[in-house]
Amino acid sequence: MNNKSIIEIIAKAKDGQLLDKGEIIKLLNIKKVEELALLFKSAQEVRTNHFGKKIFAYGFVYFSTYCRNDCAFCYYRKSNMIERYRKNPNEVIAIAQSLADSGVNLIDLTMGEDIAYHNEDFKTVLSIASQIKEKTDLPIMISPGVISNKIIDKLSDVGIEWFALYQETHNRELFAKLRLHQSYDERMQAKLYAKEKGMLIEEGLLAGVGESVEDIADSILEMGRIGAMQVRVMSFVPQEGSPMKDIDTPDRLKELKIIAVMRLCYPNALIPASLDIDGIAGLEDRINAGANLITSIIPPKSGLMGVAQNRMDVDEGGRTIKEAAHILEKLGLEIATAKEYKEAYLE
Repeated sequence: MNNKSIIEIIAKAKDGQLLDKGEIIKLLNIKKVEELALLFKSAQEVRTNHFGKKIFAYGFVYFSTYCRNDCAFCYYRKSNMIERYRKNPNEVIAIAQSLADSGVNLIDLTMGEDIAYHNEDFKTVLSIASQIKEKTDLPIMISPGVISNKIIDKLSDVGIEWFALYQETHNRELFAKLRLHQSYDERMQAKLYAKEKGMLIEEGLLAGVGESVEDIADSILEMGRIGAMQVRVMSFVPQEGSPMKDIDTPDRLKELKIIAVMRLCYPNALIPASLDIDGIAGLEDRINAGANLITSIIPPKSGLMGVAQNRMDVDEGGRTIKEAAHILEKLGLEIATAKEYKEAYLE
């Protein structure tokens, strides 16, 4: 048991010192109202010290819902008999242009591990990315699943800046239960190779899937060890047709505490407040926990799906820059410009 007080641990983090596992666990176990208030207030102060009033925003283009994997937690698992889509290149480019025009800082191209793209060595995806960069002049994050080093080389060659690939947990036994018949090491090595190629990497964990507080602390530390510049937590949401459909979604306080601890551990990191869990209604709490990035901005009536909540607030226009900016304004914050994003992370 760590004998330091919560005040001492937070002061250590604010002084720029890396917390150890015991200290992280103690923060994650906070229950007292006054200590929670201190945790969130401190996370906000750390964010303000590094980013001022600026919050970044990503446009989300989930352009293929076909996947060769059978993850236990995912609605889009290959064995789930659902309606799927694969957007054609012109649609993807048009959606990206619409997002760029709305004021996002980056285009997040997300896909399932679509075997059609693998069979053509990602020729279509590479063409889409190249055209988006040319037309929007925005950086791109790609979430392609596990791919070969050869394809990562090609992604790097066309100038894609970010590579996102989540373990969801760094407990290998739990990983095997979540990502059925997949290799922990192969997944980890893919993102580390992307980092070697000069791409920035995002790592993420899923909360509420049977992990312990020790597992969460290990994940937070591992994110720093591998040099992830964007670190994410998302609450599990049960998906119809999945083996985990009857497992309850966790209390959101768990996710909020993880966001705050991540901010204290990694002051310069991008930490998302995802609209994909609770929609626009969940944005304020995540920002108040220390997040500095809004993800899953989606144009209304675009025919796109979300991931955890595949339809929430999408067609109604609840995941737009305009809606997010309105909430930030009430908090004394504002959406950063594309130029400010590039200066912070790409120059």
